[in-house]
Amino acid sequence: MNRTIRTRIYGRLREANPAPTTELYYDTPFELLVAVILSAQATDVSVNKATERLYAVANTPAALLALGVEGLKPFIRHIGLFNTKAVNVIRTCEILLRDYGGEVPEDRKALEALPGVGRKTANVVLNTAFGQPTIAVDTHIFRVANRTGLAPGKTVREVEDRLVRLTPSEFRKDAHHWLILHGRYVCVARKPRCGACPIEDLCEYPDKAED
Repeated sequence: MNRTIRTRIYGRLREANPAPTTELYYDTPFELLVAVILSAQATDVSVNKATERLYAVANTPAALLALGVEGLKPFIRHIGLFNTKAVNVIRTCEILLRDYGGEVPEDRKALEALPGVGRKTANVVLNTAFGQPTIAVDTHIFRVANRTGLAPGKTVREVEDRLVRLTPSEFRKDAHHWLILHGRYVCVARKPRCGACPIEDLCEYPDKAED
């Protein structure tokens, strides 16, 4: 796939959704950070249900720390791996208060040092909260990048690096959101909705499905 085709793909995705953003509910970088930590191996819908209740009670590092691990668990009990996530969130609050004045750092290394925060989570926070042109690769983006030929790779990091390198700069900030939404609702895993796909004619997938 060449640069011209990639530009046309992103252009169509932008035309369909000019201002994409995450489907996680948040008002502050800290709320987003907690939501993304909770979203590992969980749906955005389940996380939003939890944080809607949680943030009405505690939505700052100090307030969450006051809840403690056992106080946090009832709010997130229906989310997978909630025991581990509760510990990670509370430890993260401790570090943010101790080292960063309760603010979320805008630095990848600092973010990845927080409990429960890996490269993908850091990329989401850096992009969505701070407007940095990072691309977080989840299962949806990994599938779309490989299936379409946009940025094929055998590993998540390989796909991420290729997307960052090959995505034209004008689209890089929003690429993560366009691709994850495309994978979530159109280029789905079992039977892609090729007939409803705005980039079907540009896609290199050999086994296109009919609606």
